[in-house]
Amino acid sequence: MISDFVKGKKKFDYPQRIQQGITLHRIIDTFTDEHEATRHAKEAFRSHYRLYSGAFVDVVYDHFLALDENEFPALTLRDFSKQVYQTLEEYQPWFPVHFATLFPYMKNQDWLFNYRSLAGTKKSFGGVVRRSLYLTESDTAGQLFERHYQLLQESYRQFWADVKPFAERQFEMLGDGNNM
Repeated sequence: MISDFVKGKKKFDYPQRIQQGITLHRIIDTFTDEHEATRHAKEAFRSHYRLYSGAFVDVVYDHFLALDENEFPALTLRDFSKQVYQTLEEYQPWFPVHFATLFPYMKNQDWLFNYRSLAGTKKSFGGVVRRSLYLTESDTAGQLFERHYQLLQESYRQFWADVKPFAERQFEMLGDGNNM
């Protein structure tokens, strides 16, 4: 969860387990960016958001993952999100400042669960804009998301079929899963 807030070699300021999580996150990010389905999905956003199109696709993938009944039937996603927030609370002393500021909102508004809805996903698009240097609006992203919903859903399906086994292998390679 904190990987996007830990830049470069700053990861070495963290305990080994957290370093492994940051490394895994970065490996998955690279895989995601290079995947053919992701490149295709980015085209839905590229004309309006250029280099930020990948950030919008990441949010889109979170939306479809939250809706993926093979991964999270509705009730288990709610339980999963609560478990994630409880686990994160144990690591609060290690939160980067920006994530520490954001976490109470994430938990109280249950961002993980709310990716299931169009409204929650569009709200996350707003977060992409707030964290960017050059973007000023996310309404267009919401419209593009709805317009290209089927294409983006198919991109997610192709991507997820590859990333899940990839991530599991990488997790094993980084060390015993019980150590993360």
